[in-house]
Amino acid sequence: MTTTDTTRRAVSDGTTPTASRPRRGRLRGLATGLLLGVAYWTLVRPRMLNWGSTPAERARSLPGDDLLPDADAESTMAVTIAAPPEAIWPWLRQLGQERGGFYSHEWAENLVGLDIHNADRIVPEWQDLAVGDTVRLGRADRYPDATLEVAAFDPERSLVLLTPGDPAWWVWSFVLDPVEEGTTRLLVRSRIRLPGNPLVRVAAQSVLDPVTFVMTHGMLRGLRSRAERLAATATT
Repeated sequence: MTTTDTTRRAVSDGTTPTASRPRRGRLRGLATGLLLGVAYWTLVRPRMLNWGSTPAERARSLPGDDLLPDADAESTMAVTIAAPPEAIWPWLRQLGQERGGFYSHEWAENLVGLDIHNADRIVPEWQDLAVGDTVRLGRADRYPDATLEVAAFDPERSLVLLTPGDPAWWVWSFVLDPVEEGTTRLLVRSRIRLPGNPLVRVAAQSVLDPVTFVMTHGMLRGLRSRAERLAATATT
């Protein structure tokens, strides 16, 4: 059969050699997108949400877990700090908007008008923190409901924050775990309840997970640098 005959037959069947090219391109794009999606959810996402933590730390029950036992998603991130718990704790006590900030990417927080200003020093007026106190996540006039409450408070050991109301949909725990003299592991665990709609749930995780990683990673690094600097000045 000649090339002309093949072309004629393809035309009579309603197809042409060039007509299948866009279809093949779409299939390749779909397959690539599917592979990237699988790689993100199975490889990238677990590492991202558990940056710095060990399998044992992720499996541990931490303060605050009981406040949201049926969480739909959990993240446990950690960092080793060359400082004792007493050099880290004051920075945690002054967390919050209009207080010490969150020691993360201030520019990103203020891009959406949260009005966060990260402190580089311990402020005595901000050390007065107790169970039931409110910790603001953004300025009150723009984000009146962006608040957390202090749910548990163990000096130099753990701080647990959660969303107000019953039931809570987010629990945020900070745990100080001494490793040896002058060295502490700081664990930050986030447990959330997601919407019931599967599509909304996937969409929410697709947005929240990268934001959680970027901002928590920045916070851990910010806390580490401040605590290590404080510890260094205390020994000189």
